[in-house]
Amino acid sequence: MSKSLKPGVVTGEDYKTLLQNAKEDGYALPAVNAVGTNSVNAVMEAAAKNKSDVIIQFSNSGGQFFAGKSLSDGFEAKVLGSVSAAQHVHLLAEKYGICVVLHTDHANKALIPWVEALVGHSENHYEKFGKPLFSSHMLDLSAEEIDFNLSECERLLKRMSKIGLSLEIELGVTGGEEDGVGSDDDIGADNPLLYTQPEDCLRAYKLLSPIGHFSLAASFGNVHGVYKPGNVKLRPEILKNSQDLVRQTCGTGEKPLDLVFHGGSGSDKAKIAEALSYGVFKMNIDTDTQFAFANAVGEYVNQNEKAFKYQIDPDDGTPYKKQYDPRKFLRLAEESMVERLDEAFSDLGSVGKSLAF
Repeated sequence: MSKSLKPGVVTGEDYKTLLQNAKEDGYALPAVNAVGTNSVNAVMEAAAKNKSDVIIQFSNSGGQFFAGKSLSDGFEAKVLGSVSAAQHVHLLAEKYGICVVLHTDHANKALIPWVEALVGHSENHYEKFGKPLFSSHMLDLSAEEIDFNLSECERLLKRMSKIGLSLEIELGVTGGEEDGVGSDDDIGADNPLLYTQPEDCLRAYKLLSPIGHFSLAASFGNVHGVYKPGNVKLRPEILKNSQDLVRQTCGTGEKPLDLVFHGGSGSDKAKIAEALSYGVFKMNIDTDTQFAFANAVGEYVNQNEKAFKYQIDPDDGTPYKKQYDPRKFLRLAEESMVERLDEAFSDLGSVGKSLAF
């Protein structure tokens, strides 16, 4: 496809253009969780380096950390930190020459007020600038009964669609734990909750597609975090079966569902490629980028051990200010994160595919 978009944060129809191009061209975008300006900037740097567009997302606790853990009102910190992070991306994304999707990650039943508060900020942003602050939000009610899950998604999407916000939903359970949502207890190759039923995907499509745009995190055995081989079995064919059922029942075109791959860290590359072929346009990555960031800091500390114990060497009087300057090791952490994201962009086939003109 020969389409182009203005660089910066994309919302509404531009967001849909971006994901449709990915599906039709057979690639996906990394959706990277960020917790501060270091990780946000590293994601944009990596996207620019790879000439790819990207999705930057924040969990509720990531937003709280962005605001500052010392703030007494934790809920307010989760909201304002997420807003602050979004404003940071809006200010700089265009300068990186890429298109960025701004998203918030897993929000369970207890976090519905957090999402609603952020939608309120997007409504205010829309009034001033004609576009929402965020591109999309996730409402993860997969732990609830499906009737409640879908009715709440319907209720919220009716509000969000008025300003061009997209909603990501989850059917089935993505194993593991992500910032307080979920549990390691649900991991296991024999857990049927890890495998979404195509009939549930059809039900969601019939209910939500007339209201506004939604994407679907359908579970096919994927989990958050990294676990030893054999503990979880990926079955991407579930995605194909879901697409086929919706297409045949509703008379749509190919791959009508906009699918999301959660728990992508450490996944087999062949399974990733198969999932992409079934219409996955977005794959979450958090665990691997966290490790890349931390690993670089750890190596630097090990190599400069004295600098983290003394300002001045007790034996020869050498000053260590240049070594313990936070910018030194934080930049190394950013570079390590960029290097890991190089691999993600390559795995997902998005290198050189940016629509930014």
